[in-house]
Amino acid sequence: MKPILQRVPLLFTYEVHFTTGLFEPSHPLLARTVREGESGQAKKLLFAIDSGVLKYHPDLWDRVKVYAAAHEDVMTLAGEPIILPGGEAAKNDPALIERIHRAVHECGIDRHSYIVAIGGGAVIDAVGYAAATAHRGIRLIRVPTTVLAQNDASIGVKNSINAYGKKNFLGTFATPYAVLNDFSFLETLDDRDWRAGIAEAVKVACIKDASYFAEIERDAPALAQRDMQAMQRQIYRCAELHLEHIATSGDPFELGSSRPLDFGHWAAHKLEQLTDYKLRHGEAVAIGIALDVTYSYLEGRLSEQDMERVLAVLEAVGFKLYAPEMAEHLDKPDDPRCLFRGLQEFREHLGGELTIMLLEQIGKGVEVHEVDLGLYTEAVAILRDRSEISIAA
Repeated sequence: MKPILQRVPLLFTYEVHFTTGLFEPSHPLLARTVREGESGQAKKLLFAIDSGVLKYHPDLWDRVKVYAAAHEDVMTLAGEPIILPGGEAAKNDPALIERIHRAVHECGIDRHSYIVAIGGGAVIDAVGYAAATAHRGIRLIRVPTTVLAQNDASIGVKNSINAYGKKNFLGTFATPYAVLNDFSFLETLDDRDWRAGIAEAVKVACIKDASYFAEIERDAPALAQRDMQAMQRQIYRCAELHLEHIATSGDPFELGSSRPLDFGHWAAHKLEQLTDYKLRHGEAVAIGIALDVTYSYLEGRLSEQDMERVLAVLEAVGFKLYAPEMAEHLDKPDDPRCLFRGLQEFREHLGGELTIMLLEQIGKGVEVHEVDLGLYTEAVAILRDRSEISIAA
């Protein structure tokens, strides 16, 4: 018998909005988003909220209730919100996923209802994983509240949690129903969270857009001083480049061995683990970028001038480019505490051959399948020495 060849064409469409005052009663965006999903009776909304957001916005749930009452023809709240710990803790405890699944069950949330996730990238990642696995997929509205979540972590098609000591070991590819970026939340971020998302902007600029890198370079002093207009510009352009890549790269669900947008991430993921997640994701990404840029220079791919521009812009916005954990056991690549174990774990995450992104020039990345650990060890030493000089100064 001949095999039956079945093709299933897929088209995913969702909007990423940029606004302020999302939960003001007169603001139409959330209500319009729910209304466009399906007309008829009011839809159930189950909220999951980052505890860190509530710390700075203690009246948020009251504002949500007022908003829902003002739009009762469109939405009804399914119950009290699910409060999740902020940061990587949200992705490290499987009991939290169980809490969300139980709430979906007890509140009668179905595939015509909505889960609204409000918080940083880790919380939205975890909620997205739970939403994608309940009823094989519940409509998810993401409301990112950090720079990194708004320009990178919460605008794409991936959801995940950590397991077995590995970053993003369990996960799904599931598009959000919509992403509603409210810049108002950025005003209360601490300096570390304000800064962290800039690493993702530098990353995508390095590999895709030299003119965008020049904009970040120009705006670095303003970003360091928490200039909101400069931040809004970089969030929008960073999100635009990420979404363009997801839609046009030909591999949005990572069936191959390549992840260009993970430039700097093989080391970043391992550093998060080695520091017991004391390093935030964006901070680790900044170090990972610095490491891969320095290695690219040592390998003769990248000019010293371009290397220095990248390192300087990361430092200008306030990043440290070295962590002591980087230098542990570098002569023992198989040691669990060795940074170089991150290369193997990075390869295992996708399967196939090792594929990492390096830099040929600002705005142009190149994929490689083999690396020289001796040169990487030298790159670590360069960043360590640079850090010591900076501290001494």
